[in-house]
Amino acid sequence: MNIEKVLYTAKTHTIGGREGSAKSSDEKLDILLTPPGLNGKGTNPEQLFAAGWSACYIGALGLAAKKSGIVFPKDTYVDAEVDLGMTGEAYLLQARLFVHLPGIGKDTAEQLIELAHQTCPYSKATRGNINISTIII
Repeated sequence: MNIEKVLYTAKTHTIGGREGSAKSSDEKLDILLTPPGLNGKGTNPEQLFAAGWSACYIGALGLAAKKSGIVFPKDTYVDAEVDLGMTGEAYLLQARLFVHLPGIGKDTAEQLIELAHQTCPYSKATRGNINISTIII
């Protein structure tokens, strides 16, 4: 599917890969990068992906609630876990989204979760490409 209207373009400059740094063109992001599991001062791409996806997914949950006529709990949160792993020589990702929708019943929460996965660009980009579990907590 092609984009008809671009809403925002994130621009970053990264040097040094997993042992480098990244800075956004607007300088709001300026981080050191450290490979996962090492005691460096920086973050890693998997943490950045988990943070970006969970933030976007909360927005998609809010849209799903609005479309369904449900009051969206302000204290909703998503704990995201992104695994970097290997199968043979191939590097792979897998993810778990733990969704907390306080005051919303399980059936309604499941409905909102499904609608959010249809809206969230991260969910769309990963669908069919990595293993994803979404768990209501």
